[in-house]
Formats: sequence, C-alpha cells, structure tokens
Amino acid sequence: MADAPDAVTFHPHSSHWGAFSAGWQGDRLVVKPHPGDPDPNPILQNFPEAIRHKARIARPMVRRGWLDRGPGPDDRRGRDDFVPMAWDRVLDRLAGELARVRDAHGPGAIFGGSYGWASAGRFHHAQSQLHRFLNVALGGYVRSVNSYSAGASNVLFPHILGPLEAITRRNVTWDQIVAHTDIVLAFGGMALKNSAVASGGVSRHIERDAMRRAHARGCTFITVGPLRDDLPEEAGAEWLAPIPGTDTALMLGMAHTLVVEGRHDRRFLADYCTGWPVFEDYLLGRSDGRPKDPAWAAAICGVPADTIAALALRLAGKRVLVVASHSLQRSEHGEQPIWMAMVLAAMLGQIGLPGGGYNYALGAIGHYGRRFNAVPVIPLPQGRNGVRAFIPVARIVDMLLDPGRTVDYDGQVLTYPDIRLAYWAGGNPFHHHQDLNRLRRALARLDTFVVHETAWTATARHADIVLPCTMTLERDDIGASPLDPLLIAMHKVAEPFGEARDDYAIFGDLAERLGKCAEFTEGRTARDWLRHLYGPTRAALAERGLPAPSFEEFWERGELALPQEPDDGGILRAFRDDPVGHKLPTDSGKIEIFCAKIARFGYPDCPGHPTWLPPSEAPDAAHALHLIANQPATRLHSQLDFGGHSSAAKRRGREVVRIHPADAAARGIADGDIVRLFNARGACLAAARVTDGIRQGVVQLPTGAWYDPADPAEDAPLCVHGNPNVLTRDVGTSRLAQGCTGQITAVALERFAGNLPPIQAYDPPLPVAAAE
Repeated sequence: MADAPDAVTFHPHSSHWGAFSAGWQGDRLVVKPHPGDPDPNPILQNFPEAIRHKARIARPMVRRGWLDRGPGPDDRRGRDDFVPMAWDRVLDRLAGELARVRDAHGPGAIFGGSYGWASAGRFHHAQSQLHRFLNVALGGYVRSVNSYSAGASNVLFPHILGPLEAITRRNVTWDQIVAHTDIVLAFGGMALKNSAVASGGVSRHIERDAMRRAHARGCTFITVGPLRDDLPEEAGAEWLAPIPGTDTALMLGMAHTLVVEGRHDRRFLADYCTGWPVFEDYLLGRSDGRPKDPAWAAAICGVPADTIAALALRLAGKRVLVVASHSLQRSEHGEQPIWMAMVLAAMLGQIGLPGGGYNYALGAIGHYGRRFNAVPVIPLPQGRNGVRAFIPVARIVDMLLDPGRTVDYDGQVLTYPDIRLAYWAGGNPFHHHQDLNRLRRALARLDTFVVHETAWTATARHADIVLPCTMTLERDDIGASPLDPLLIAMHKVAEPFGEARDDYAIFGDLAERLGKCAEFTEGRTARDWLRHLYGPTRAALAERGLPAPSFEEFWERGELALPQEPDDGGILRAFRDDPVGHKLPTDSGKIEIFCAKIARFGYPDCPGHPTWLPPSEAPDAAHALHLIANQPATRLHSQLDFGGHSSAAKRRGREVVRIHPADAAARGIADGDIVRLFNARGACLAAARVTDGIRQGVVQLPTGAWYDPADPAEDAPLCVHGNPNVLTRDVGTSRLAQGCTGQITAVALERFAGNLPPIQAYDPPLPVAAAE
C-alpha cells in the first residue's frame, strides 16, 4: 500500500536541548522527541517555525560603508545598508582582507571570537571550524578563555578545590541524591530550564524524576534565591529569598552559628583542609572586630537572624549537599559565594561522601550529575595556535576599546592586543555580553568584522561581511557528549536555506584562496570527516569486546549506545578515602579555605579566604529594584528566538518581565502592561507579569530576546524587544577572574504610556546596490 499523503518520514537528529527526529508533512516540519526521553524539552518546537523563517539569511551580504570606504573604524556598523554579493566575489574580498591584516599586523591582530553554543554536532561545530581555519590558514588568532557562565569559578576552583570539570561533572550524581541525600541546599536553585540543555546533546532528561524520587524518600530541598520556581514542584522545595547578591553574608551567618554551637566537623577541617584558623579568625571577628553572626548577616541579606541560625543547625549531622549555581558568580565579587559555599560544605564534613558535600552548578546543564562515557568521542582537531595572547572572554569590549592597556588576571598582568579584524561563527555577543551600547562602540573600532550566521541577529547586522551558513537540520553530523550514553547520527532533514553553505565549505574555499586548502581539509569531504571522527569510538568499543558497528551501519541505525564509567565520586571521593595517596590538585593538596597563593596576589576584591564584599552598585532612590537577568526557559540563550515556542511565550511581541504585586501596585502596573526598564546605561521595553513567585524589590527579565533598537542612530537607543543586556554592567567579577557580572543590576521600572514601537528584530535588511 502506498504511503498516505500526510505520512512523515522521520530522520534522527540531535540538539543541545535534546535528541529528536524530524520530517516533513507537506511543507510543515514535524519534530518529535526521542522516545527514550522521559521529560522532553519543549524548546525542540522552535524548529518548525525557524527553519524557513524570514529572519534567515539567504545570500552573502556586505556592508555598504565597508565596500565604499574600505576597511577601517566606522560608527555606522549596526545602522548601515547591505549589498548582496556572489559567493566567489565575497570570498575573494574576504581572503584578501584576511591576508592584508595577517601581513600588515600579524595574526595577533585577529580575534577568533565565536563564543557560544553553536551546533550540537561534533564536526559542524562553528567555533571548532573557525579556530581550525585561523590556525591552519593564518597562523593563529587571539583567543578567549573561560566562559560567561562560569568565568569566576573557572579561575577560582583550581586554586581551592580542583579543576572545574571535576567539581561539576565528576562528583555527586542524581543517582546518589536519590539514594543518600537528606538535604539539598541549593543557592541559586536548580531550575529545570537550565538542566534541560547540554552541550553536545542530551538523550534523557532525568532531573525532574530524580528530584521527585529523592523527595518521596524524604530528602528536603531548599532553594535560596529570589525566584521560587528555581526548583520544580516535584522537589517540594522550601524557599528562602535573601536580597540578591548577599548569599555570602547569609552563609557566613550560618557558619558562625555552626562554630559557636560546636556543630562544625573539626576533624574534617583539620585533616582535609588548610587555612581554617585564618578563616575562623575572620568569621568570629577576631581579625576585624566584627563577628559574622546571624544578626550581622540578617542586616545585609534580609533574612531574619533566627531563620539563619535555625537553617544552620538543621544541617548538622545530616547528609547535606550544598549546591551553588552559576548565577551566584555572575555578579560582582562572584568568587566569594561559591568559595563560601564550599567552606560551608567542608564545615559540615560532607565533601566526598555519596550524595553529600559540594557540587558546584549541579542542575546548570543536563550533563552535570551524570556518569562519563567509557569510550571517547573525538571532536574536530583545531591545530596549533601560533598566537599566545588571550583575554578572559567577558573582557572583549575592554580589549577593543583600549588596546595596549594592562589588566590583572589570576596572578598575571595581561596586555590587551590591538585587534583589527574579528571573525565570529556560531555565537551572538549581543546575547551574552553586557552593556550593549558599549559593545556597539567597541565593534565600531574594528577595521573589519566578519560573521557567519543563519539569521539576522544583531551581531550579523553589525558585521561588515555576513556569510549565510546552514542550520543544523540542513547538514549531516554526529551528536555526542562525553556524558551522554547515546551517539546520534544527525541526518540532514532539509535543504539549505537560500544560498547558505556549511561553515566547512566556506572555510575550505577561503583556505584554498590562501593556499592552505590541503592543510585545512586534509583531503577529506564532510562525510569523510564524520567517518574519521567516528573511528576512535568504534576502536574503543572493539577493544572492550563490545559491538562496534561500521560507520555505515551506525549511520543506517541512527544511534549507538555507549558504555559508561562507574559512579565513583571522582577526585573528591578519592581524596576523602585517601587524603595522602590522592591529594587534591591544589598547592596544598587539600581543600583551601584560606588560599595563600590567592592572598599573595594582593587583590583587594578577592582576598585569601571567602569574605563579604559589598557591591559597588546597588539599588538607590532613582533605581530601586534589583534586576535578575537569567537564562530563558523557551530557547537556549538567544538561539531561535523567532521560533514558535519562544514567540508564544512573549506578550505583545515583547519579552516578559516578572514583578512582585507590591512593586507593581506602587507603580500603577497591571499584569500585561508594557513597562520600561532603565538605568544610566540604557533602557528596554517588556511586558509585565505580576507574580508572588519573586521577592519584593526584585524584577526578573531573561536574556535572549534579540536586541532591537528603536533608533539605531542614537548612542543609547531604546531596545523595544526586551534585551536586559542594555542595562547590565560590563565590569569584571574581580581582578582574579575577570568574569562577567550580568546577573544582577539596579534598575528603575515604569509603565510605558507612549506609542508602542514595532518589533523589527526579525526583519531582514533591505538589500541595496553598491555605489558605482
């Protein structure tokens, strides 16, 4: 019997937000989650509307000012016209510009940005493709280190506990929590919207059920933060809502109670830790005359002193897991709360126990709290970078605006390079960076800005050369993560949009023009590379005596289950079991409550032990509210913001800001009203949602709404769509880490009574002819 007219042939695929299959029903894309996923992520439903959306880039475009006047600083970036150009012509021009910058200024004048999540595929991973190209064809590039999500913790943890990966990924698992944990104390919560995504893909979303089962056994979950839903209903969580940014003070008050009541684990502190006496002097006020007791903490954090003391005493003698989210360290002095959370866990003597101790960022992405695969999955090799210069990733604007300036970082003094060309593929700084008006000024300083993009993001609109690249569904790839046991054959589902090309094809053509094609491609087609990258996984399976299908067999099957390593607790469990034979990779080999190395750096904004440091910017009479700019629930960062699932969550086309009923009433704001958020850095519009699920004095506006300036010609235009990063501060967490501080900002909010500007973020620029 012939197939019915509306029958769908599904093809396997994968994404950062889940494994799935997709196919066409007429001209409509249909997406269904992997059948083995117990809690599929609805973000998958952004694909059907996005695949052929008007925001997609159909052909190469070049900014008219760059064509007319040539490379050089230009404040018209972001508000200039674009000229369509054939692929051969635009690649000829781009290759010439790359060669000019390399020859005149050296590869150290090229910034290979491309920070972002890009594709879940291991081969068509935009940053890897770009960095390989820059290394092979040009000799290298200035790189960035660390991440916006974990900028402070990336630098801090190797000094005090161990590598970030060991503390996040190979530590306490959800299985351990279900079986062993009495109390999960989650500073910043563990929102399911965060663990629903994972770099490289996730085939089973297990967090919701793990919390349900742990709670049913008797585990108590406590979320500490301004948002009640930062733990799901299944956890049955208690909610404690301190003033944003005061978690360190709250924890110090708890620690003080444990000491004065004699409920801290003195033996653990003596045997496994270093520096406790120095910290204890600070905690009890012997070094500065101010005991950090609950009354002191209450005056700072807004939680009653009795509540602080009672919470501390509830923890003593229990199997307690202390979790600190990424959000805590995405603020000024962000090193302090995550360091103090580790000290609190050490005082309870829990570190290294199954289901106990300290697990930084558990729940931040879907790979945390799981086991590693026992066989490798090999990424695309990127070659050798001949440029030594680097910057902490969140300091890009400082670098562009002030080349030659020196900056402290992790005991070093860095000098910002003079960047002439920035090349971006697979990321969107107009999502993740702060103070977007300052970012616009920085990008105006470049000679040339090149962007590969699938759609007309603000980053693409600020570029000089815009090259349309394929979306993940428009190419074959392999979806894999070292912590997910399912290898996915990501089959192509759709033809490329317009003239879009794969990044690999674009870079191959550029490399040919620069005389480096053979070195870049190694003579392999894209399919040859997939076969090559699969080879080590297959060989490792065969060595273990496990089924090891050929690449063709794997591709036909669509997926392959991989073996996983034991749930052994990683370096923290090994250290607890044998502190002499399995020392931690810190200077002392122990948990560093006081870190002598950090103290020697002499940074006043990051002393040698956890310390309460007041913020330099806080709400005042003019800007009375804390703004929490956290991750969105309906998309991954800004990806596919124009997709159906993301668009459906907006109101009147705007992003939604949550506000407490008392704060709304004081400003004459009703649910659904359009409001204006503003401070000295900028302003944006959003739609109000009035809710008691947020602390009074706090508003919450997620990141990821595409930047949409009402008048791009203004120095600080109103974003009509609701991007909070027009408001956030672009300063480092401290001189130690120089991480981003975008989580907490002081703002004012008022009802917007003017004519409502249209949303134009998804409208492509109208092409114009080049000047004769």
